[in-house]
Amino acid sequence: MPSGFTFGKLCVVVFLVLETQAKWFDDKFSHRPLHMTTDELRQFAYTSEAKRTSFESLLDPILIPRVSGSENNKVVREYIKNHMSNLGWSIETDAFTDNTPHGQVDFENIITTLNPETPRRLVLACHYDSKYFRENNFIGATDSAVPCAMMLYLASVLKESLNEHKQRASQNVTLQFVFFDGEEAFKHWSDVDSLYGSRHLAALWEKTPYPPGNVENTNYLHRMDMLVLLDLIGTSNPKFSNFFESTAHWHNDLVQIEVALRNTRMWSGNPRGNTHFQTDPAYGGVEDDHLPFLQRNVDIVHLIATPFPKVWHTPKDNKEALDFTTIANLNKVLQVFAARYLHLSTVADADSTKSEL
Repeated sequence: MPSGFTFGKLCVVVFLVLETQAKWFDDKFSHRPLHMTTDELRQFAYTSEAKRTSFESLLDPILIPRVSGSENNKVVREYIKNHMSNLGWSIETDAFTDNTPHGQVDFENIITTLNPETPRRLVLACHYDSKYFRENNFIGATDSAVPCAMMLYLASVLKESLNEHKQRASQNVTLQFVFFDGEEAFKHWSDVDSLYGSRHLAALWEKTPYPPGNVENTNYLHRMDMLVLLDLIGTSNPKFSNFFESTAHWHNDLVQIEVALRNTRMWSGNPRGNTHFQTDPAYGGVEDDHLPFLQRNVDIVHLIATPFPKVWHTPKDNKEALDFTTIANLNKVLQVFAARYLHLSTVADADSTKSEL
C-alpha cells in the first residue's frame, strides 16, 4: 500500500465508488414529471399538426399479415428499423430461434434507443407480429399495428425536442422503444407458446451486466425506469386501467394529462365524452409482453384496452375498425407523457406561468 494511504481512506474511496455506481438507478425512484404551462402542453399535444406528419402514412405499411418467421414479418421489421434509423436513433436487434408448434421459427426483437450512452431508459413497447391463422387474413390493426405506429409517430413529431434532449449533458434518462416479435401464440396460449420475444429479451437483459464489471450485480433490466406496454389500441372508447400499485402515480399522470387536454380544448371530438384512462385500480391483469419483465421486478404500465375490442382475433381487426379521432387523442396523451417524463424542452411564451400539469 502506498505510504500515507490509510485503511480509512480506502474505505471512503470504496464507499464513494459504490455510491456513484448505485446512484444511476436509484435516481428513478425520486424521478418526477415536468410541470407544464398551458402553452407548453399545447405545443407538445399539437406538435403532430404543426409537423403535418400523417399518422396513417406510418400505419399503412404495417397493416399486412406479419406472422413471426414470415416474409411479411421481415418487411415490417425492416420498415420499423429504417424509420427509426432515419430519425437518428440507435438500432439493435435480438435475433434467436425457438421451438413452436409449427417447428423452429426465427424471431427478432427490435430495440431502438435515442441515446444509448445514457444509463436509464423510459421504455415504450409493443409487439409487431400478428397472430397466425391458416387463412393468412389477419391484419391485427389494433393487435398491434396501431401501437407500433403510435411509437413511430411520437418519435417523428417530437424529433426536435428529443434531439435537443439527446445533446443535453445533464440528462441521465433517455427514451427507448422495444418492438417485440412473437407475442402471439401459434396454436394455444401457454407458457411456451406465447411471448417468445419478450421472454427471450428479458432473460438476455437479466444476464447482461451493467455497467460491465460492476460489483452490485446490476444488469440491463436495472436500466429500465419502467416498461410502458401498448396493446389492443385503435377502436373507439377504450378503457385503460391501473393494474400495478408500484406505477399508480404514473398511471395517474396519464389520467391528469387526459383531463388537462379535455379542459383546455385540445381534445379532438367531444371533450365531455367517456374518459379513457381510469382512476380506479383493476384487479388481476392481462398476460402480455410485460409479464417476463414483471417477473423480474421491472415496473410496468400496461396500456391495453379492457374489455378487449370486439374485433379482437377476428378478420375484422383491420383499418375499417379504427377510430382515428380516438387514436389522435391517445397520441397527444402519449406525447405529453413522454415530454413530461423526459423533461423535454419547447418554446413557450415568456408570460406563460400557469401550470396545468
